[in-house]
Amino acid sequence: MIPQKTVEELIDKHSSLEKDLSSGKIDKKLFAEKSKEYSNLNEIIIDAKKYIEFDKDKLELEKILNDEKTDNELLKMVEIELTDLELEHKKNEKKLKLFLLPKDEADKKDAIIEIRAGTGGLEASLFAADLFKMYEKVSNKKKWSLEIISISRSEAGGLKEVIASIKGNNIYSSLKYESGVHRVQRVPDTETQGRVHTSAATVAVLPEAEEVDLKINETDLRIDVFRAGGPGGQSVNTTDSAVRITHIPSGLSVSQQDEKSQHKNKAKGMKILRARLYELERSRIDEERSQDRKSKIGKGDRSERIRTYNFPQGRVTDHRINLTLHKLEEFLEGEIFDEVIESLTLQAQEESLSNL
Repeated sequence: MIPQKTVEELIDKHSSLEKDLSSGKIDKKLFAEKSKEYSNLNEIIIDAKKYIEFDKDKLELEKILNDEKTDNELLKMVEIELTDLELEHKKNEKKLKLFLLPKDEADKKDAIIEIRAGTGGLEASLFAADLFKMYEKVSNKKKWSLEIISISRSEAGGLKEVIASIKGNNIYSSLKYESGVHRVQRVPDTETQGRVHTSAATVAVLPEAEEVDLKINETDLRIDVFRAGGPGGQSVNTTDSAVRITHIPSGLSVSQQDEKSQHKNKAKGMKILRARLYELERSRIDEERSQDRKSKIGKGDRSERIRTYNFPQGRVTDHRINLTLHKLEEFLEGEIFDEVIESLTLQAQEESLSNL
């Protein structure tokens, strides 16, 4: 049950913003901020008003039901109307609860995605490459911009590690549930006896932090430069262009050598470091808020097995929500990616509601 006062405050706030925005007396900075707030409230205002009117509407219908003069035909109509009203009230209550849930400020941010080959040798690196291709396809379908920050290749087209920046609308909220261990079960090309092997890759999705989100003191950084190494002795830089940035207080360290320019490597390294520090701080705050926080979804724990891709059976299984789809090929093509993300988001919302 949502307190009526809370819903009334939403309605009053909407009305107040409407007056302010139509007055023409607000400066540009405030106008943009208030417009955004007004737009957010617009999504829920009709449901909020219906929620407030529910008791009055219900009382009027009950009066008709309890009136001895009401004929049977009208009684049936009113009973149906009352049932519909109560169902609508429950839906409105759920919408309002979801709207009132604490917002994750990072949801609207761009994201940095890190994919690393795990256990399984060459097969793990091939699977890491498959995962990266899947996120590339999802990005293309959604018109997101994906830029590789750093990449380390293995034999036969595999990836030891790839770090990329993905930009667009609400990227982090769309990808945050991808963090964790992704497991693959398939027959490797090198397997002569047709045995199914299991290997894994880890994915970490971090909200991309801006300088305004996180202040990093130059005195807290140690920056080392060195000569970049290339595969098999090739493409080796003759200048000290590679950069290693260490954040002394946290011990976090980032190395970057993909660019030939030391300046560009430092900029890319700082982007990764800032995202990791931002996520570290977010995790610390979450832990302080709730020492016994045990939500199945959204922990971003890269050691947790979250999904299995089984090639012989053509299925993908998300272990957090016990969802199995026999559409592995479509999933890897990015065709039904949203279906899984929507289920994860819904489950996370249900958990949050039950914890209110």
